[in-house]
Amino acid sequence: MTRETAPDSTDLLIVDDLMLLLTDDDGASVQGAGTLYYTLGGAVLTELALLGRVQTDDSGILNGPRVLPAGDGPLPDPLLQAAYDTIAEKTQRVQPLLVAIGADLWRVVVQRLTERGLLRREERRVLGIFRSTRFPAADEQHETELRARIRRVLEDGEAPDPRTAAIIGLLSASGAMPSLRPPLPWHSVTVTRAKEIERGQWGPEAVSSAVARTAAAVAAASAVAAISASTARG
Repeated sequence: MTRETAPDSTDLLIVDDLMLLLTDDDGASVQGAGTLYYTLGGAVLTELALLGRVQTDDSGILNGPRVLPAGDGPLPDPLLQAAYDTIAEKTQRVQPLLVAIGADLWRVVVQRLTERGLLRREERRVLGIFRSTRFPAADEQHETELRARIRRVLEDGEAPDPRTAAIIGLLSASGAMPSLRPPLPWHSVTVTRAKEIERGQWGPEAVSSAVARTAAAVAAASAVAAISASTARG
């Protein structure tokens, strides 16, 4: 696809970029699928926090702090607006809120990415009977640039912008980063750097705290989900 016909990806959200990274380029699988609703819900919540449209209190430990709506006026994207409306409708703690926002969110995000020409839908039949749907990469330019930006932050120590920090923090918190395909660098240096960003040790306190709080909730929720799944299998 030429640059002139490439889709405009400047309006992508953090959750869109995150879904691109989690989806294998051949569309065969999505990494971290078992806790995807936490990760994607966390991406939306982080974006709202960075926009100043949500705030949290310091109450309680179980299920994390309460999330409250903030600010006025419509949001620039219907996905963000829907999440904000959910938050405004009923005060919830962050972990159940991640489920409320993230449940089936992957379908919406994949559809957005398909409409923008970044993924394409492939229908096929397995053994001539079972229908299978894949969403392989259609235009890799945006994801290539995103991965290059992440590499510069993790390997070269470049200071991240809030959006890149949020993506790295959420990937680290979800535990999905080591299994991405194609892979991102994952060794002692990059693990340490990713964890620093996850904990908010990267930029202005008000901004980094917004990322760190949500990443912490995603990490805790993902850990609980993993333990529950392991117990169920046992």
